[in-house]
Amino acid sequence: MARETLKTIFHPFESGTIAMPEGGRCLFLGAEPGYRVPEGFRAAIEAVQPFRPDFVGLERARQSVTPEAGEGPYDLTLMLTTKHRGENENRIVEALEKTVPGGYIVIAGTKEEGIQSLRKRLGHIFSDLQSMPKYHGVAVWFTRPDDIAEAAAKLSHPTVEIDGRFTTVPGLFSHDRIDEGSRILGERLPEDFSGLAADFGAGWGYLSAMLAERAPRAEGIDLYEADYRALARAKVNLGGEDGLYRYFWHDLAGEKVKNRYDLIIMNPPFHIGKATEASLGKALVKAACDALKPGGRVLLVANRGLTYEPVLSENCKASGEEYRNARFKILWGRK
Repeated sequence: MARETLKTIFHPFESGTIAMPEGGRCLFLGAEPGYRVPEGFRAAIEAVQPFRPDFVGLERARQSVTPEAGEGPYDLTLMLTTKHRGENENRIVEALEKTVPGGYIVIAGTKEEGIQSLRKRLGHIFSDLQSMPKYHGVAVWFTRPDDIAEAAAKLSHPTVEIDGRFTTVPGLFSHDRIDEGSRILGERLPEDFSGLAADFGAGWGYLSAMLAERAPRAEGIDLYEADYRALARAKVNLGGEDGLYRYFWHDLAGEKVKNRYDLIIMNPPFHIGKATEASLGKALVKAACDALKPGGRVLLVANRGLTYEPVLSENCKASGEEYRNARFKILWGRK
């Protein structure tokens, strides 16, 4: 079901507070499936959505969508917020860079996503800022100033460096540190592996890097990731290994995997937004089992309270637990 902020973002236009655009190009950052363009809104919307399931949903709705914004300039920019402050503020900088001077930048979000604190922060930067609550969200808007240097400097969140070898950006999973579960699994990856491997839900590439270090005879490592930005960052982090890595922007829960593997490693995600959703992790574990060659292995780390064991036992000839501590467990399955 489409969330109500998809209506919030168009409300300033429908209410007549902002004049309906008569034409031109409209950038929609973070667009999600289900939005309805109000009557009289004649700008051509170019949606941007890096999360594969939502991207596919927009494609199915016959919306013009890409994982990254075009060159611009755009006459108007719309933006939905997320729960990550750094991601939101970097998107605003992108909107400033790609919108024509004097063009509206309209942002919509919920209290849970921090829209009220964002509104206050933007109010100190943009003198013409206005806002309007509607549909359990808040729309905030201002016009793009001629000079954006000062605003961009205040809002930009830089790339984060981890352990002197990886770089990430705000909004990615574990963007400021190595996730503890991934670290535990990375230390226990097989050293004698020599076949074709995949990293399901690869993020910015940590587990793939660890497997390449521990198993230098690996034939290849394929990275599957639903977040286009994370996959792009993985390409940066894993550079220099010619021919070892392949990259797939892929929704493992909704799109079939065509290749088959001797080993699949994973730290399955189990959150959708702020909510814990165990079915997502189970769907990815099932996808991993389906993508194994006969005799192939899946090796995954999970919070102790998540019950992936039945999925492994139902879809593998053998399965079990390899390691456990106070918070995490490492599970395995063999096809």
